[in-house]
Amino acid sequence: MKYNFDEIIDRRNTNNLKHDFAVKRGKPADVIPLWIADMDFQAPPAVVDALVKAAAHGIYGYSETAEEYDSVLQSWFKRRFNWDIDSKWNLKTPGVVTALHIIIQALTKPGEGVLIQQPVYPPFYSSITTTGRTPVINQLVYQGNTYVIDFDDFEAKAKTAKLFILCSPHNPAGRVWTKDELIRMGDICLKYGVTVVADEIHADLVFDGRKQYVFADLKPEYLDITVTCTAPSKTFNIAGLQLANVLIANEEMRTACQKQYTANGLSQSNLMGIAACEAAYKHGDDWLDELLIYLTDNRDFMQEYLARELPQITLTRLEGTYLTWLDFSALEMPPEDLSHFISHKAKLWLMDGPVFGAGGEGFQRLNIGCSKDILFNALERLRKACTTKA
Repeated sequence: MKYNFDEIIDRRNTNNLKHDFAVKRGKPADVIPLWIADMDFQAPPAVVDALVKAAAHGIYGYSETAEEYDSVLQSWFKRRFNWDIDSKWNLKTPGVVTALHIIIQALTKPGEGVLIQQPVYPPFYSSITTTGRTPVINQLVYQGNTYVIDFDDFEAKAKTAKLFILCSPHNPAGRVWTKDELIRMGDICLKYGVTVVADEIHADLVFDGRKQYVFADLKPEYLDITVTCTAPSKTFNIAGLQLANVLIANEEMRTACQKQYTANGLSQSNLMGIAACEAAYKHGDDWLDELLIYLTDNRDFMQEYLARELPQITLTRLEGTYLTWLDFSALEMPPEDLSHFISHKAKLWLMDGPVFGAGGEGFQRLNIGCSKDILFNALERLRKACTTKA
């Protein structure tokens, strides 16, 4: 391979959330951190070069994107997803979580229902409650080592919602929704006048030849009711540079979101984020293609290891994202005990299932965006902890 994803880079003492704050968060100092959703791989060389060039200039004033940025984005979505986007659709925000708050405030009123599918990325729920809206939960059904949608319940809940936040691919379930599943959800939203916020931040990270569908592009009617949240952050490991591209074709919705964006005190985009995003989308294809091979190998290695050494722990089928979802229910531990066991006996820092909401009990999320050696050491710690479990 052209890129060395096996290289272990010491991230300690760089003020990074993943590695440097274990003790502050009640974890042992020597845990292996595989919790938050960033990878331990360096960004593509073109991204590093673009950042070095921007830093070397020495002036870091207010910045905005130019036509080249728009052209690079259009090219990326066309060649990777065959989706034609218009540059005027783009509302650039510091991140998708920021965008969720803006969108909810702009497109719903206090007390109105916002539909989500738990277990799901925790900020979905908190963005609803902190803005004074009402969470409406369509719980995914764990079935046959994967998750499926209860469509009867989805339709019943859609009747009470103003907005639906779709996680596609789904974090932490690892699902890459099929075209039929997406259309079925989309048609229900059309039927009841529900606006869709499609969080597609992990869209580049799908495995086994599966097709990731852009929800807004499935039908012309969907484009008019959808806000599509994208970012290069997960794909190229540049989340700290804080830039997301939120695509809104509907002019009325876009204007409302722009007004809320301004009302929240936001203005120009991050200088370094612009440089990194442009470089990643312009030059990052081959790096991403190799990353997907490496992540697939990590997933398969983990699956084989668990089947051989820890059959009591089940890896939910991972179709997309680099975030695995492990079922520890066979250990029969209450959530608090399981969390303590993972962090203080196995010495791993994972994300506790209950923070993802309904259906998260008995699960832990583990990030495989790391070298195979780190992943092996983590699994070995888990094996030894389970072997000596009282």
